[in-house]
Amino acid sequence: MRSIWKGAISFGLVTIPVALFSATEDRTPKFKMLRKSDGSPIKYKRVAESDGSEVTWDEIVRGFEVDKGSYVVFTDEELSAAASKGGAKLVDVLQFVEESEIDPIAYKSSYYLAPEKTGLKAYKILTEALSDKGRVGIARVALRDKEHLATLRVKDGVLVLETMYWPDEIRQAEFEELETPVEVRPEEVAMAEMLVDSMTRPFEASEHVDRSRERIEELARMKQDGEEIVTVATPEPTKVVDLLEALKASVEAAKARKAG
Repeated sequence: MRSIWKGAISFGLVTIPVALFSATEDRTPKFKMLRKSDGSPIKYKRVAESDGSEVTWDEIVRGFEVDKGSYVVFTDEELSAAASKGGAKLVDVLQFVEESEIDPIAYKSSYYLAPEKTGLKAYKILTEALSDKGRVGIARVALRDKEHLATLRVKDGVLVLETMYWPDEIRQAEFEELETPVEVRPEEVAMAEMLVDSMTRPFEASEHVDRSRERIEELARMKQDGEEIVTVATPEPTKVVDLLEALKASVEAAKARKAG
């Protein structure tokens, strides 16, 4: 893997030189826009709103809208300085917490932090300390001209940096439907708990694959070979008439699958 950032972890008076690597990749099938008549790829141009003329990359600057239609221009250097302490590339650890204290909705992107040779011992000490205590670090880090709140945790002996949404970026879950009073019978809850129990088993990541991606790749091969593609209508979900009976049937089906 190629590093996308080099800097240091800073906590207390300790500094650990590290390199940052993307921990995930998006493998969603990519489609390109084509002209229907001849399959020619479509290109997009950058044009100015004022006169419609095409603009080259070296003519483009970044502007922040302060009032409707009124902008101030920032240079890359100004944005980099604004995002961090004087442009320093630091994972600045502010505190340590129990991982259970953080709502997963706050997590955004995952990165691996690998040590530089000079920081290997300090890196190992930090990973062992975090593992032994079962804690994660709360940090600030500047990536791509933006400061992020982040966590620092250990996975398989490697430090993982998880960027997070700022608290004011997370929307409140306010839905009028949930305020409507509904009668929930104890036997319905008990049956739902039985269904949860019957479907509970250890998580095995290797069991889960992107079936839509596999289908698209298979259809692409079939189209390339000139095979006819037959589409099948997706059945409508069955409407639940009696919730308790549906739960009972679900429990029996789950038990049968587990027995099989």
